[in-house]
Amino acid sequence: MYALVDCNNFYASCERAFQPKLIGKPIVVLSNNDGCIISRSDEAKTAGIPMGAPEFKVREQLKEKNVTIFSSNYPLYGDLSNRVMQILEQFSPNIEIYSIDEAFMNFDGISVTDFNEYGLQMKSQILQWLSIPISIGFADTKALSKVANKIARKFPERTKGVYIINTEKSRIKALKWTKIEDVWGIGFRLTKKAKLRNIKTAYDFTLPEHESWIRKEMGVTGLRLKQELEGKSVLTLEPISEQKKSIAITRSFPKQISDFDLLKERVSTFASVCAEKLRKQKSCCHTVIVMLVIDNHKYESNKYYFNSAISLPFATNSMLTISNTAVSILKKLLEGHEGLKFKKAGVIVSGLTPENSKQFHMFEDENPKHLQLMQTIDSLNAKIGGRKIKLGNQNLKKTWDMNQNHLSPRYTTNFNEILEIKCH
Repeated sequence: MYALVDCNNFYASCERAFQPKLIGKPIVVLSNNDGCIISRSDEAKTAGIPMGAPEFKVREQLKEKNVTIFSSNYPLYGDLSNRVMQILEQFSPNIEIYSIDEAFMNFDGISVTDFNEYGLQMKSQILQWLSIPISIGFADTKALSKVANKIARKFPERTKGVYIINTEKSRIKALKWTKIEDVWGIGFRLTKKAKLRNIKTAYDFTLPEHESWIRKEMGVTGLRLKQELEGKSVLTLEPISEQKKSIAITRSFPKQISDFDLLKERVSTFASVCAEKLRKQKSCCHTVIVMLVIDNHKYESNKYYFNSAISLPFATNSMLTISNTAVSILKKLLEGHEGLKFKKAGVIVSGLTPENSKQFHMFEDENPKHLQLMQTIDSLNAKIGGRKIKLGNQNLKKTWDMNQNHLSPRYTTNFNEILEIKCH
C-alpha cells in the first residue's frame, strides 16, 4: 500500500502555525520580491483571490477582503517541512520526499490493520505537534494514491482528510471523477491533445483504445502511468539524492538594474552562494554560467534572455574562482548591450564532481591556498551565524536585495526571532 501525504496550503499553513489568531481568516503568501501570490488559505480561495496573480493587480481586492499578506519565508517553510517528514518517518521509514510539502510513503512489511485509522493518527499527530493540516490518499500504486489524495483534499468533511482506494469499484469511481488535467504527469500540452481524442477523465485515459496514442505521445512513461491507474504498481519509491547535479541561484531585482557595479555585486553574491552550496555537498564544478533577463515588455527586441558559460580547466568550489569567473562572463554579456535594464540575473554551476575525486590539471590548477581559505570562511560563518564573511565586492549588509515588506520572523531557525509569549 502507498500513501501520498500533502500539506494543505503549506506556506500559508506555516505562517498560520505561529499566528493562530489568523485561523479562519484569509491569508496569502507572495513570491520573491513580493511579486505574485504563491499560496492561499482556503478562506482566501473562497474570497476569490486568484493563484499566481501579481500582487499589484489584486491589491485593492486583498484590502477589500481584509486578507493578511506575507512575504516568502523559506527558512521557516524548509524547517517545518523537515519536521513534517521526520514525523511521517515514525509511521513508515519507507518515504520519498517528493517536494517541500508532499511525500510518498510505502507500507510494505508494516502491520497496519486499518489504514483509515492509521491515516487519521498521522494527520492528528502532525496537526498537534506542528499545527500543519495534511491530506492523505492511500492506494495500491503511487499514481492512484495521488488521485486518492485529491479526493481527500476536495471533500474534507466527508473524508476527514483521509481517503483510500482499495477496491475495483472505488478505483473506477475515483478515475471517472478525476479530470485528465489533474492526472499526475499530464501537463497542459498533453491535456489539449488528450481532449482532442475525447480523453476527458483519468478513466478515459485507461481505456484500451487509447494505448497506441499514449505510446506515441508519452512513450514508456505514459504506459507506466496507465498501468499505475489500472492498479498495477510499476513505480517504486525513489531514493533521496542528496547530491545535486547542478546548482542555480537566480533572483529577480526589486528594481531593474543597468549599472555594472550593481550587477557585479549581485552576480558575485550569487556565485559565492553557489560555491558555498558546492562545499556543503562536498562537490566541485567545472562550468560557470551567468544569465541576465530584461523585461521584454519594455524593449522592442525579441531577445530578452542573455547567457554565457565558461568551462574551467580544473574543478573548483572556491568562491574567489567562481565569483571572478562569473564577473568575467558578466562583462562579456554586457558588451554591446549598454543601457539595457535587467530585471533578473543568475549564476549556475554545472559539471559537478565529488570534491575528493577531482582531476588535477598538469599545467594549470587552482591556488592551493583557496582550500584553506574556504575552510576558514565556512568555519567562521558557521560559528558567527549567517554569511558574515564575504568578498569585498558584495553588499556586506544584505545577501539578497529583495522586497520583503510582509516578512514574518524565522521562528525556528534564528534564535533572535524565536516566538515570544507574553504571560499576564
